[in-house]
Amino acid sequence: MNNRKSIVLGALTLMGMGAYVTSDAQTVLDGAYIKEHTKTQRLVPYPSIREADVMWYRRIWRDIDLTEKINHPLYYPTTPINDRKSLFDVIKQGIMDDGSITAYDAGVDGWDDEFLKMLLLSQVKDKLIRMDTLTRETLEGEQEQVIQQVETKTEDIRRYRLKEDWIFDKQRSSMDIRIIGIAPLKANRGDDGEIRGYQPLFWLYYPELRYVLVNWNVFNRENDAERRSFDHVFWTRQFSSTIIKSTNVYDRNLSEYKTGINGVLEGEEIKASLFEFEHDLWNF
Repeated sequence: MNNRKSIVLGALTLMGMGAYVTSDAQTVLDGAYIKEHTKTQRLVPYPSIREADVMWYRRIWRDIDLTEKINHPLYYPTTPINDRKSLFDVIKQGIMDDGSITAYDAGVDGWDDEFLKMLLLSQVKDKLIRMDTLTRETLEGEQEQVIQQVETKTEDIRRYRLKEDWIFDKQRSSMDIRIIGIAPLKANRGDDGEIRGYQPLFWLYYPELRYVLVNWNVFNRENDAERRSFDHVFWTRQFSSTIIKSTNVYDRNLSEYKTGINGVLEGEEIKASLFEFEHDLWNF
């Protein structure tokens, strides 16, 4: 009788230990502390600007190439991990899952950036998911065509386009840079697989997007304890880019009258003029 009781008690003890282990396995902390700063961070609003205080203003369009090393934190990780996602995965989740981001049609040529036509969720899915026909060999050695669903992933987005305003506020005596819109660019590939250019998928209104970006970490090469948000990276200009257009009387891009290295040099000249304008204001 005593042996039977011991067996029953032992079984109950093992069951309790198993339940305890399972419970602990579900609440394991992957780290030494709970990382909650960025997740609960509140958005810092931009300073207010009155039209009467705008002494000088210029609109700029620029492309961010994610293959450049300084821009890697916007591209990686290509697969979401515990506490980080790529910029495109954050955007895609905000549009497809959370509904907190509104996508706007970029038009046929990709330059319809005035946020005039909102895209429905079904229209965004059509842009992100396409049906492709593949040919494969069956077990009998015959060739058959298979229709496969191909989804746009982080690896497919190698560039972003920014639309921003440079404003000198005479009331605060400062140059403000306000990003107005951002568009992920997808590579257009030919039949040979070579890239034939980049096309915006859609435009996003950046002041709305900021509410999402402020709560997602970006990798910091120097210190894992000092993670910055995507919003912080854009606000503090921690990225490299190339100017592709500036407001002009013809409303044309640099590529329409400058090609190759000449177009790059023209963009660098515009970039230099922006900084020299503010510098010359304080030249006594």
